[in-house]
Amino acid sequence: MKLKHITFAIAGCAIAFAAFAANNNVIEEVAWMVGDQPIYKSEIEEAYQQMLYEKTPVKGDPYCVIPEQLAIEKLFLHQADIDTVEVHESLVAQQVDARINYLISNLGSQEKVEEYFRKPMAEFRQQMTESMRNQYRVAQVQRDITKNLKVTPSDVRKYFNNLPEDSIPYIPLQVETEIITINPKIPQQEIDDIKARLRDYADRVNSGEAQFSTLAILHSEDGSSVRGGEIGFSGRGSLDPEYAAVAFNLNDPKKASKIVESQFGYHIIQLIEKRGDRVNTRHILLRPKVSEAELTVAVSRLDSLRTLILDGKYTFEEATYVSQDKDTRNNHGRMVNPENNSSRFEMAQLPQEVAKVVNDMQVGDISEPFIMKDPKLNRDIVAMVKLTARIEPHKASLSDDYQVLKGMYENSARQKLVSDWIEKKIKDTYVKIEDNWIDCEFEHEGWLKIRK
Repeated sequence: MKLKHITFAIAGCAIAFAAFAANNNVIEEVAWMVGDQPIYKSEIEEAYQQMLYEKTPVKGDPYCVIPEQLAIEKLFLHQADIDTVEVHESLVAQQVDARINYLISNLGSQEKVEEYFRKPMAEFRQQMTESMRNQYRVAQVQRDITKNLKVTPSDVRKYFNNLPEDSIPYIPLQVETEIITINPKIPQQEIDDIKARLRDYADRVNSGEAQFSTLAILHSEDGSSVRGGEIGFSGRGSLDPEYAAVAFNLNDPKKASKIVESQFGYHIIQLIEKRGDRVNTRHILLRPKVSEAELTVAVSRLDSLRTLILDGKYTFEEATYVSQDKDTRNNHGRMVNPENNSSRFEMAQLPQEVAKVVNDMQVGDISEPFIMKDPKLNRDIVAMVKLTARIEPHKASLSDDYQVLKGMYENSARQKLVSDWIEKKIKDTYVKIEDNWIDCEFEHEGWLKIRK
């Protein structure tokens, strides 16, 4: 079993519920001790059942693989305690909500989830939260271990030259595109209506007529609405500047703030708690909607621009000066793939609406204007794209696919750094393994050397 499988399994919810085994009324049987942390036989079994449900592949005997994964997780979490690694509780809550909603959708109801995992939802959510929090803390420790990794073209070339022929990746269809976008004007009446609603909510909170969290659940258009608008402890740098400016100046937890305009829409905010340079708040977000009339105007404007480009009055690149997305406008319209920082996209990596349009285009074609969701602002915009390159599926080469091969090398080098760290950590940690596990084949031999 390769290290990447170990770290993936650690990061997933298949490692769930370990922290709560000791809360059972039944005396637990300990399988391993890692430092002063036990690994119970019940957690191994529970994790295995979770992996079966999720159809998570296990290379090897699951009763050997899973306890090693749990033991490695405890090594990372011990380091996280030493480094005082913290996580944004809002991110944890979002992931837990998404995970529980996925399970409810697949199993049919909350009751079915409780029946399958043999736990009431409150306990299940608590355990899932602890598991997800651990996932983020483990990931941060791994990032710290690999943060000083440096990669040179010479490293990538040597790595590629040493790859076995059957390990050279097959690259699927890729495209390069340029884009022009227009954000249709939002009618002032729509903005006024949004502000009036928020003022009403603030007045009801400030007068004691309503709870802020209840109004957030009922009306907020942010994902945090399911938590009563709470976003968790955050520093200034992780918040929208306009939001942060107000949030950090709040002092009365019973009052709602004035209306705040950010890039995401309009908010009112309530303070929950301050801790040094971090603040926990809840908010209600309302997003003004673009009218059909304004969308039609924006489509017409881009359609006229497309005609001028096709008539040779401008090139597509020259016309990008009208684009209202600054990232692509400053790059002459070129879209950059955030996953690898290159201009190449697999079709699945493009925004859904762009991929649908590009799929039927030839190199050099310019699409008709179309409506799409801005992935950052979650509002309707109008776009027009040009297909500048189509790279057919092929086996990777150093000249054509350097970024892909660089990514492969970086992953390999990171895995080596993490694996070396684990080996050293095992040697420095007290480990006791019960006799039933001495015949296991582990990824890291240090466990059994300690056992012997």
